Amino acid sequence: RVVNPVSLLREILEHNRLFVEQKKYEPYLTSKLPSKRYVVVSCMDTRLIELLPASMDIRNGDVKLLKTAGAVVSHPFGSVMRSILIAIYELNADEVFVIGHHDCGMSSVNPKEIEEQMLKRGITEETLRILKVSGFDIEKWLRGFNSVEESVRNSVNVIRNHPLLSKIPVHGLIIHPNTGKLDIVEEGYQV
Repeated sequence: RVVNPVSLLREILEHNRLFVEQKKYEPYLTSKLPSKRYVVVSCMDTRLIELLPASMDIRNGDVKLLKTAGAVVSHPFGSVMRSILIAIYELNADEVFVIGHHDCGMSSVNPKEIEEQMLKRGITEETLRILKVSGFDIEKWLRGFNSVEESVRNSVNVIRNHPLLSKIPVHGLIIHPNTGKLDIVEEGYQV
């Protein structure tokens, strides 16, 4: 479905107006602190929006949920890691779950194709050239992974070995995007 962005925004705002007016928010009222005291780093895949919480018995208010492409924590001092540390030290999370999934789009990401899409959408060759000349490796930055298991392990290791993280369990799992079945890649209690 191709939607005019202006009409999409108006459609969302109209729905929101009715949502608030009819007090449909009331079932979602909860504390900002996660009642189950853990943080989940998961992929932004659309199949996981409702499946992942249902498969883990997560309800509104239970956990802190972070979504990234591929459930990847790629930089120890990036915004994802900062969010994990805030969840632990400010919001009382006691464990971390990194949950990748089978059939992840990040396993087939082609940085060259993404660059081509950028050019088609108005990013100039000059901008890409300046980034590359300045030392920024856009291909490495956009690159996905070959193995979801290895990617989950890498993200778990970035978190687990962070110099500002106290010794808490950091688990790595893979979810099947159709059934919700969870498989352990790294169990944080074993470390």
